[in-house]
Amino acid sequence: MAERLNLQPGELALIRRRRMYADDQPMQLATSYVSWTLAEGTQMTQPDSGPGGIYSRLAELGHGPARFTEDVSARMPTPEEAGFLRLSRPQPVFYLVRTAFDAEDRPVEVCEHVMAGDRWQLGYEWAAD
Repeated sequence: MAERLNLQPGELALIRRRRMYADDQPMQLATSYVSWTLAEGTQMTQPDSGPGGIYSRLAELGHGPARFTEDVSARMPTPEEAGFLRLSRPQPVFYLVRTAFDAEDRPVEVCEHVMAGDRWQLGYEWAAD
């Protein structure tokens, strides 16, 4: 994650771990990484990052996301992931890593998502040009 954020050796990052539900059903684990240089002294470091979450806090700092990349793969879950997601049988999870870049093309947040494969459908659209 440090490499994706272009952090130098020894640079710190804020790590926010979240457990997400829909109708009391565990849906995904999400872990965000933000350079400590951006996060320090902001509401991002609090248990509740406020309305609009991390992206709104980054925008307030002049580093709102302007583009994203996503890498998606499937893998078997760790025991901790399978337990949280209440997987009743061995099954793959989606492992998605999203990187948010600001208008200057600086990576400002990386987020790992672990999602139960039987509860998600991923769809993408883009222009042909």
